Amino acid sequence: MADIVLLVHGFATSARRTWQEPGWLDLITEAGRSVIAPDLLGHGEADKPHDPEAYARVEQLVADRLPQTAKVDAIGYSAGARLLLALALENQDRFDRLVIGGLGGRLFERREGNPLLDALEGDDGSDRGDLIAQRFKTMASADGNDPKALAAFARREQPRIDPEHLAVITVPVLIVIGDQDFAGPGEPLAQTLPNAELVTLRGVDHFGLPKSFDFMDRAFSFLGIDPMGN
Repeated sequence: MADIVLLVHGFATSARRTWQEPGWLDLITEAGRSVIAPDLLGHGEADKPHDPEAYARVEQLVADRLPQTAKVDAIGYSAGARLLLALALENQDRFDRLVIGGLGGRLFERREGNPLLDALEGDDGSDRGDLIAQRFKTMASADGNDPKALAAFARREQPRIDPEHLAVITVPVLIVIGDQDFAGPGEPLAQTLPNAELVTLRGVDHFGLPKSFDFMDRAFSFLGIDPMGN
């Protein structure tokens, strides 16, 4: 059991919105664990450059926050979950256990174009009834976000993650995804990880996952976190 828990938020949100407001931060600290919850570059209170090349070290900036001599537990949501997998591929000896939220089989899909960029740069999908694109468009313009910075983040070169690569990650991994999450289903991802457990939550979509008490309960149980101190 690690003494420190790393929390990595998703795209177009922040540590405050994803982890503080729903209560994750308070519950983890009340259980006696320390928390590292950075705002990713381009998000929250972090710098917001408009050049995609400035985001080439997003994963390394998170890795730089980790202790050098102790392992951490980590919880990632959506883009933050993908980032955790990328870090574990390079440095799994830095982690004790991983919780991957809001990420599933869509991770492995190869799509033409980038619907996320389309939503940020004008095509919000309203003519197609694309509610997901519309939601990201709304998020990008709310809560102090900078749409140009988020577009640069989305354009950055990301470490490639293929199913065969993930077999090297042998630390225990919990995958939690809602049955209404567009990023699912979770099975294709769980099947690539040698030591993975999959939980699919009924009636939960992608954007509602961080506020799900079931997600909290499952994650805390997996990491041995007891907010009640029992």
